[in-house]
Parts: sequence; C-alpha cells; structure tokens
Amino acid sequence: MSNIATLRPTLVDGIFRRSLTTDAVLVLAGAALTGLAAQVSVPTPIGVPFTLQTFAVLVIGASLGSVRGALSMLAYALLGAIGLPMFQGASGGFGVITGATGGFIIGFIAAAFVVGKLAELEWSSKFLKMLAAFVAGSIVIYGFGIPVLAAVSKVDLATAASWMVPFVFGDAVKAVAAGMTLPAAWALLRKLK
Repeated sequence: MSNIATLRPTLVDGIFRRSLTTDAVLVLAGAALTGLAAQVSVPTPIGVPFTLQTFAVLVIGASLGSVRGALSMLAYALLGAIGLPMFQGASGGFGVITGATGGFIIGFIAAAFVVGKLAELEWSSKFLKMLAAFVAGSIVIYGFGIPVLAAVSKVDLATAASWMVPFVFGDAVKAVAAGMTLPAAWALLRKLK
C-alpha cells in the first residue's frame, strides 16, 4: 500500500484506512481548514492579525503527523500564494507570502512537522506532552515569523519580537485548548473502538 503517512499511527490513522488517496484528501482538508481558520481574525496595527490559524496548524500537525501535517501547510501556503483566498481576510497572492505575515505562514510548515513528529512519538494522547508540543510549535512559528516581520517592517528583531507580546497570551490559550483537544479525541477513539 503506497502512502505518505508516517510509520507511527496518528489520530487520523485510528479513524481512516491509510492510502495515498486518503492521505491526499487529509492534506487538502487540513489546508482548507487552515484557510477557514484564517478568516476568524482580528486586525492589529502591525499588520499581523490575531487568527485561529495557529490553533489549526497545531491540531492538524498533531492529527496528521509530521509529513502529512507539513504537506498540508505547504499546500495551504502554495494555494494562497497562487491567489486563492486562503489567508486572513480572504486574501491570496504571492505578496502575502513576501509581506509581514509571510514568515509566519512559512513557519506553519515547520511547526506542523515538529508537532506532528512529537505526536508520532505518542505525545498526542497526554495533555502535558501535547501542550509542550504545541508550545514548541508556536516557538517555531515565531522563529520564522519574527525575522521576516522585522525585515519587511525595517525594524530590528527586538522591536519585532516586542510586537508579538500581545499574541503570546492568545497563543498560550490556543496551545492549552489544542493540548486538551487531542488527548480527548484519543480517549473518545479508544471508547469507540
């Protein structure tokens, strides 16, 4: 059976039979879900809105695993870059990727991989481990996003990082919510089996 799934089972592997077709559908569904989450946003003066994207990225990475999660975020970035309305405010185009939020969008790919890898190591069924994985994923997103934000805004890294302070609380809340979601889903799946 040919597929792009990981060797270790993830949450979706307990629900769907593995196949290349299933993997492709899951990857595209994750990209679409992230695009929908981007539409739940509150603008800010710095050009980086508060959105539910990071929540979607973390949960998708943990649910799909490293490879499928990263491919899902790559599909999200590419579909948006070619002009589909995937990004905040139903925007799209290469200018978004090269703009203030572009580093964060690229960071989604790496974050989904990291969180997915930790989920494959069976971190997704325990709240504290999943919370730690989501914090790590958030740090990865900031690690890509802040330097690009600084470059695009023509400020130093410290200034760009200071602009992210209001986002940290929201990301912490999203990490806790996501950290509770996956272990609860695993518990439900075990009860249903």
